[in-house]
Amino acid sequence: MTKKLIVTLAAMLASSTAAFADASDGKVKIGILNDQSGVYADFGGKSSYEAALMAVEDFGGKVLGVPVEVITADHQNKADIASNIARQWYDTEQVDSIMELTSSSVGLAVQALSKEKKRITINTGAATTELTGKQCSPYGFHWAYDTHALAVGTGGALVKQGGDSWFFLTADYAFGYSLEENTSNYVKENGGTVVGSVRHPLATTDFSSFLLQAQSSGAKVIGLANAGLDTSNAIKQAAEFGIVQGGQRLAALLFTLAEVHGLGLEAAQGLTLTEGFYWNRNEESAKFGKRFMERTGKMPNMVHAGTYSAVLSYLKAIEKAGTDDADAVAKELRALPVNDVFAENGKVAENGRMIHDMYLLEVKKPDESKEPWDYFKVLATIPGAEAFIDPAKSGCDLVKS
Repeated sequence: MTKKLIVTLAAMLASSTAAFADASDGKVKIGILNDQSGVYADFGGKSSYEAALMAVEDFGGKVLGVPVEVITADHQNKADIASNIARQWYDTEQVDSIMELTSSSVGLAVQALSKEKKRITINTGAATTELTGKQCSPYGFHWAYDTHALAVGTGGALVKQGGDSWFFLTADYAFGYSLEENTSNYVKENGGTVVGSVRHPLATTDFSSFLLQAQSSGAKVIGLANAGLDTSNAIKQAAEFGIVQGGQRLAALLFTLAEVHGLGLEAAQGLTLTEGFYWNRNEESAKFGKRFMERTGKMPNMVHAGTYSAVLSYLKAIEKAGTDDADAVAKELRALPVNDVFAENGKVAENGRMIHDMYLLEVKKPDESKEPWDYFKVLATIPGAEAFIDPAKSGCDLVKS
């Protein structure tokens, strides 16, 4: 063997070893942690895991020459269970990043633990603006939507249509409080009033007493500051009380394609809502939606498509950084634009908020739907700069003054 050949082989081996070393444990491992058995199982659930797998496959299955693995678990909407799973994943299962994290209390808890462990979290299912506000993290990112964007979209639309007095029916935990607060502020800023509110436990089955309070308030709009089956059940029971027939409007402040499908067009028609993605918006989103349908039996909502985007962006950041080190990856996540099936010209701000357009949607009447899952009319595109809080006003100490 010639000296030149030996030198060449040695250089190749060194290069290969360096690439391997830059990906810790010889692999990149992503955990999808969310509700898979409770009120948010359709909202994100196991379908978010499939979205993550799609992103890994589309990226090529490897990054920096090592395989990418995705695991998943059900946090049961309990912050303590989620934290225990996350700690085990980090300490014993070499997980590099945790994503999805439906439920704001879970999202905040896991983001705080991940800050301590110096691991990346990308929230696509949680809604609270605190994730990129006072409780922001250098390793924490918020992707698909948040309560401010929902308030600007649905709340803003209804105030402009004359819905200037509100009563809130609110889920009794961090997400509900945040959604009520953001929407209340937006209503008041636009000349409206909030006449009252009532809080209900997560996974409530009987909304009778809450709806009676809302009905007797005389408010023009009853804001449902909840999500998943809680919202669906509230809408069904509101129909039994004749609330809409009596002249009041229901505002489903977090309602996605999955919940509309579960409720049916007959019951959901006319509802105004805000999402960050709609599968039938353009040719590219429709193509993605049909691929997703083949795997899951359903069309994706913003949580599913947002999870796909988050995983893809994370892998791109690792590739650009040349390592899966959290500090280096976080830097690249903030630097790289987001252009994929979920977002066009998305940008990650200093506080970790991915800023992108949102869509104001109206649920079609049954006779307007042309095919299965064709449920929405796009009323307006809400520019990202309008939908999301100005990072300088977010309260995040990562934002330079």
